[in-house]
Amino acid sequence: MIDGYFIHLLILIGIYFILAASLQLPLGYSGLLNFGHIAFFGIGAYTYAILTLNGLPPIFVFLVAGTIAAIFGFLLSIPTNKLKGDYLALMSLGFSFVIYAILLNWTELTRGPLGLPGIPRPIIFDFVFSGNSSFFILVLIIAATSYLFLHLLTKSPFGKALEAIRDDELAARSLGKNTFRLKSVSLIISAFMAGIAGSLFAAYITFIDPSSFTFVNLIPILLIVIIGGIASLPGTFFATIVIILLPELFRFIGLPSEILGPVRQIFYALALILIIYFKPRGFYGKIDLE
Repeated sequence: MIDGYFIHLLILIGIYFILAASLQLPLGYSGLLNFGHIAFFGIGAYTYAILTLNGLPPIFVFLVAGTIAAIFGFLLSIPTNKLKGDYLALMSLGFSFVIYAILLNWTELTRGPLGLPGIPRPIIFDFVFSGNSSFFILVLIIAATSYLFLHLLTKSPFGKALEAIRDDELAARSLGKNTFRLKSVSLIISAFMAGIAGSLFAAYITFIDPSSFTFVNLIPILLIVIIGGIASLPGTFFATIVIILLPELFRFIGLPSEILGPVRQIFYALALILIIYFKPRGFYGKIDLE
């Protein structure tokens, strides 16, 4: 029982690390305050669920889910050439509300608030990841690959160009950098990875509904990024472990199940406020959250 519970937590850590690390690219390295990231997560989850329930092979659907999320990432990137800071945050927040409304009201496709049950587990080369132990191996491989990819990307000239845009976009433009293209690519890559994380989430839980993809669900992801530190992948990994494991203590202090969820959301919100106030750079961050 304990082993199964521990593996469950490790799977959640892997999925949420991919999601939070993908947010680091536009937020930490490009300086884009993107509040629509949870929408990419939902798009990936619903794409995986709908296509696999209609008989498409899961290994192929993973890539399709990431690609569709990336297309929406490109659409979201179009206003970034004119909108910055708070205006971009509000616009991306509105984008997440639009996606949530579609998931909730397009009942012919998503079943609305009833959700999609019975989502198949991944099958790769005729091997079904039906058990949590095997599914954890899959998540571990994808999470490690994501970390390595982002590490190499952010250390590359492309990553340095993103940092230059974050620190002084006008100076980057004066040096001949196409800032719109660079920011668009960062959002597209970020959305693709969030779509993959959403696919893993749907495949693991095997049931999704729109309530899993609201702005409230973005708070722990923002908390992971801020606690770990802006533009810090090792910090993101450390913070993911903390944010996933620490609220689990509420399960062992006798709280009724009906208030466990609200207490956890209150914990996330308070932690986010305290970190922003007392340690805006996080524990391993390179820059302050402005």
